[in-house]
Amino acid sequence: MRRVTRNVFIAIALVVVALLALGALPSYLGSGDPYYLTVEPIETNGTAADVNNVSDRRYPFLIGAIESEDGRSMGYQTGPYGMKEWFTHTPFDEVDALTRQVPNASTETGVRVRRDGQVYRAEVVRP
Repeated sequence: MRRVTRNVFIAIALVVVALLALGALPSYLGSGDPYYLTVEPIETNGTAADVNNVSDRRYPFLIGAIESEDGRSMGYQTGPYGMKEWFTHTPFDEVDALTRQVPNASTETGVRVRRDGQVYRAEVVRP
């Protein structure tokens, strides 16, 4: 194998390893107090985003909060310098996506969602 070809293969391998590390590493980074997505049942006739058919793979924080006994999702810690948010899924992403899908369902601090006939106010909090 020629020296140039070998160097190209080594460079490609290093790029692949670096990209894999960037995809896996941010989920292990975390600093500060965690953020939680919380849901609270409410009585309202206002518009709410329908989340009956959403997957827990698409909205893990929201579905986790709805199905938990205390109405709180698993914790999410931000990464240093804000880099973690570029590579990982956050509860802020979920609230933002629902707000963009159904703008009238937004509240001052979150979004109203409807699941199985119950309306919830979902918001991201940091205790």
